[in-house]
Amino acid sequence: MDKIRPAYEELGAEGFYALHGAAYRNPHEPRVHAVLAAILTDPITAEPALLDEVLDLACGSGEATLALRGLGARDVTGIDPYTGAAYRGRTGRDAESLRFEDIAAGALTGRAYSLVVCSYALHLLAESRLPALAYAMSEVTTVFVVVTPHKRPTLRPEWGWHLHREVVVDRARARLYRTSPNPTSPTTRP
Repeated sequence: MDKIRPAYEELGAEGFYALHGAAYRNPHEPRVHAVLAAILTDPITAEPALLDEVLDLACGSGEATLALRGLGARDVTGIDPYTGAAYRGRTGRDAESLRFEDIAAGALTGRAYSLVVCSYALHLLAESRLPALAYAMSEVTTVFVVVTPHKRPTLRPEWGWHLHREVVVDRARARLYRTSPNPTSPTTRP
C-alpha cells in the first residue's frame, strides 16, 4: 500500500482498487484530517450547519468521514464503488457503490446535502468527465470541498462552482467551492 502511485500507473485507478480496495488506507490520512479541520474551522468558511448532512464522495476507507465526525458532523454518507469493505471496517457504515459516471448521470437526483467532500480522488477523473460530475454536485449541495495533493482539479463557474476559500496544510490542498448562480448543464450547452 505504500507504493500507490506506481500501482496506479501500472493498473489504473480502477484496476488498483479492484485488487486493493478492501484493504485500502490513504497513506496521507493525517494530511486529510488536518486540511479538513483547517478549512472547516476557518472563521471565513466555518458554518455549523455545513456538518448537518455530509456526503463523502469517493470515501475510500473513511479518512474524510472520520475527520468530519471528529469535527462534529451529524450524518455522513459515504459513496465509493471500490472500497466498501474498508469503509465499513473503519466507520461501521456501508458505502453506496456509485461511480462518478453514475453520479454524473443523475444517481443522486432528489438528494440534498449541506456539504459534499471529495478527498484525494477528483484529480484522478479525466478532465473531460469533470464538468458533468461538477454540475451533478451543484444539484445536491451548495458547498463542495475538494481535497487534493495537486493543484488540480479546479472547478469552474460554468460547471456550477466558484472558489470561496483555499487552504494548504503539509502539501494537502482543500478548496471550498460554493455554487455559482445559473450554471449551465453540460448536457444542454450549445
